[in-house]
Amino acid sequence: MARYSLSEFIKSTGQRDLGEGKFELERDRMLELNLNGMAWIKRGAMVAYLGNVKFTREGVLEHGLGKMMKKAITGEGVSLTKAEGSGKVYLADSGKKISIINLENQSIFVNGNDLLAFEENINWDIKMMRKVAGMVAGGIFNVKLQGTGMVAITTHYDPLTLKVTNDQTVYTDPNATVAWSGNLKPDIKTDISLKTFVGRSSGESIQMAFKGDGFVVIQPYEEIPYAPPTT
Repeated sequence: MARYSLSEFIKSTGQRDLGEGKFELERDRMLELNLNGMAWIKRGAMVAYLGNVKFTREGVLEHGLGKMMKKAITGEGVSLTKAEGSGKVYLADSGKKISIINLENQSIFVNGNDLLAFEENINWDIKMMRKVAGMVAGGIFNVKLQGTGMVAITTHYDPLTLKVTNDQTVYTDPNATVAWSGNLKPDIKTDISLKTFVGRSSGESIQMAFKGDGFVVIQPYEEIPYAPPTT
């Protein structure tokens, strides 16, 4: 265990200005949002801020009736907060590791649980994998982000990106799948031989199948999807 004098501790753990732009990794599990305008952040992700910043929970009709209906189906797993103003906002999510992706007129799908923040000029929409709804606890929903700007995602431990090619299909555990390239449309594969194990269904019996030309990001952790409250 590291031991510091008070001045050494302050110096070692102090905030750093890295000059990396609007999204900056203050630590590998802490995002610094250099705000001068507006950005969308995951509800509950703000841990501190400096400056004149206003936080507003997204309105019911903030993004139109279509997205409101999708959010009602998928639950609170993609609830967003609008951060507006000028200052520094620090974001974290249960100690998960943070990665910043800079989209340049590109698109990416992100699991709803793993989306931390994105710039206001990024277009987004909620997508539901209907084939797997009811097969995995809470269903599987994801967010499609498209345009030019920064997106911050989170993973339990270090992420691994696998290349998908026309000659090589990649199969993943839905609960370990974090993101994939916007041109891919995953399918669901059910492995009958793995369905029963000591009277319970095995998680590996349901897999996501990625075909085409792109990539998929996984994490070394099976994350339980968000399930909306029953009461």
